[in-house]
Amino acid sequence: METRSCSDLQDGSPLTPAIVPTLDEVRAWPATVSVPQAATALGVSKEHLRQLIIRGESPVTLVPLGTRQRVVTASLVRLLETT
Repeated sequence: METRSCSDLQDGSPLTPAIVPTLDEVRAWPATVSVPQAATALGVSKEHLRQLIIRGESPVTLVPLGTRQRVVTASLVRLLETT
């Protein structure tokens, strides 16, 4: 996995660098992944992705599994390929 540095933050706030998977790594993931895992691949916070889901603006396909929602990895790959 690739590590992105947060050293370019203007306010100098200390953050742990996010581990962002490569597209090839995402392609190797299981058929569905958790919302936090998908958010990491997209480079956004899990809360931001959850808010998009709540508003019906999710950029990825979701599968409800009981009380949880899973992100379809193929839809995540398609989105990452276009960006």
